[in-house]
Amino acid sequence: MADSDDVPKKGMNAWGQAISAAALVAALAIGFWVIAKTDAESSAEPKPATCSGGEAEKVAKAGKKAAGQVSGAQLCGVLNRRDLAELLGTPTEIAKSASGSGSSVKTAGGREFSTPLARVEFETYTVTLEGTYDGRPVADTAGLFGDTQARRTFLGRRAVLYSDRTIRIRFRLDGSDSSSAPGVPARVLSVAQDAKDRGGSFELTLWRSDGAVPDDAVLFQVAGKVLPRIPGWAPAK
Repeated sequence: MADSDDVPKKGMNAWGQAISAAALVAALAIGFWVIAKTDAESSAEPKPATCSGGEAEKVAKAGKKAAGQVSGAQLCGVLNRRDLAELLGTPTEIAKSASGSGSSVKTAGGREFSTPLARVEFETYTVTLEGTYDGRPVADTAGLFGDTQARRTFLGRRAVLYSDRTIRIRFRLDGSDSSSAPGVPARVLSVAQDAKDRGGSFELTLWRSDGAVPDDAVLFQVAGKVLPRIPGWAPAK
């Protein structure tokens, strides 16, 4: 009787060991699959940045966007094109960041107007697209920026081409001893928001991380593709 009682016990242990071994193999297989998937994802090509910041926009007039005005999020969607790096002449680069934001400017007389802004940054270039709803015709600003071609047109609209500089801001982690200084040179193309130049503009700004002056041909190439995609843009007749 003792011997016969030992047989089923040994049989149950064997089945248990087999089940445990199978479970262990399955667990190891799943573990290796997870590791392989993680390694594959980490080694995959980085994806271009997508637009961010639209929800946090601030606009003029108590937070209300006037009819016909575009938002920073809309400008970012226009600027952050799939072929933007190619238009810049750096087709192998991938956008590191892309954002759209809203802001406003108040004049000394208390008048406030909105200035939505989009920005896309690459390794070599940074591009911004800004709308200015100040009601001022672009033709009136040519002399202010030193553009010798006061009658310049682009895409059938009044335009101004001028040089500017970015601002470099330095600050300590504790918030003390912050300072600002001129940054790298930038080229700006300001184009009237409508064909009759009744006021307001869109400005496309381009600068290089190495401090070299951007090529105007590159600026015009980007502007020619980007500006007509702005919501409400009507082609010149």
